[in-house]
Amino acid sequence: MSKSPANYRPETRLVHSGTLRSQYGETSETLFLTQGYVYASAEECEARFKGEDPGFIYSRYSNPTIAMFERRMIELEGAEAARSAATGMAAVTTAILAPLKAGDHVVASRALFGSCLYVVQDLLPRYGIETTLVDGLDLDQWQRALKPNTKTFFLESPTNPTLDVLDIPAIAEIAHKGGARLVVDNVFATPIWQSPLALGADVVVYSATKHIDGQGRCLGGIILSSEAFIAEHIHNFMRQTGPSISPFNAWVLLKGLETLGVRVRAQTDTAARVAEVLASHPKISRLIYPGRADHPQAALVKKQMRGGSTLVGFEVKGGKQAAFRVLNALRLAKISNNLGDAKSLVTHPATTTHQRLKPEDRAALGISEGFIRFSAGLEHADDLIEDLTAALEKA
Repeated sequence: MSKSPANYRPETRLVHSGTLRSQYGETSETLFLTQGYVYASAEECEARFKGEDPGFIYSRYSNPTIAMFERRMIELEGAEAARSAATGMAAVTTAILAPLKAGDHVVASRALFGSCLYVVQDLLPRYGIETTLVDGLDLDQWQRALKPNTKTFFLESPTNPTLDVLDIPAIAEIAHKGGARLVVDNVFATPIWQSPLALGADVVVYSATKHIDGQGRCLGGIILSSEAFIAEHIHNFMRQTGPSISPFNAWVLLKGLETLGVRVRAQTDTAARVAEVLASHPKISRLIYPGRADHPQAALVKKQMRGGSTLVGFEVKGGKQAAFRVLNALRLAKISNNLGDAKSLVTHPATTTHQRLKPEDRAALGISEGFIRFSAGLEHADDLIEDLTAALEKA
């Protein structure tokens, strides 16, 4: 008896789900580079615009290649519906902003990527939307932050860049009891290691620029949720405001999905080996890796995630100057604010992704002047370890 696509294992879905073939029967997914579509008659055009005839109208709304990318992500994530966006931040901003109105309230974890923090802390209040930041690890703070007008909880887990792991089921329960929805940024875990919707989240967002492309080629984002949420809040917002992904980028991301499982597993194995070596290095005062027993939320990692992470965080003794010496001495790992790439990348969050925070706020989040975020690539682990240990001698 043959399986339905939804019952295949993730690796199979990453290769086959959502494929639409043209009359030519191509093996690889077709790249439909078109802005618009033609209709056989004025009546068909009218029916298409009314939603009575299934089909495509304009590539700002949807496109066959984009639809394939969305369907493949839907089946991988276990969602009912999805809309892709031009960038990860377009997806995050749309997922948070589109359902809200002036007078609503958002609660978010304080540990957020700098641009996400900007959306919550600076952008939303401009439109009369109240926001509260909490220590995401403290469930009591989530509970106390709830108000009658709270509509959305937002978090990322593991967090950027300190790799804290937040209790998604518990936070989802608090949100739902208060009549709010939970939006989870799952970029650091990837859909390979964590499934927020299955854990109780209502919406999951990705910067597909990261692991999903995974080869430094293009930008993209995606929002996954229920049919009702996408239809009521997301589809028309994106249709009218236009943060659309290009068909070309959607095609690149489709091809990236085919190798996502292989890449993430290999990168996770490498990150674990790097973490094991660096944990005892005399130039390092702190190391954080979700796959280790000494991770602050190790029990939760085992309960909530299927694997560790492709990222390692470590603090170099000697602060910013020592960290910069290490970064500048690296020959294989490259300095970049991206992550999830086939090439190993390192960044100094205090002066890049989180530089807009006040020093005391960075310190409260554990982002010290000596903290470095390492994203494992697909190089041989021994070469990376040699590169990192040699660079640490310069600290």
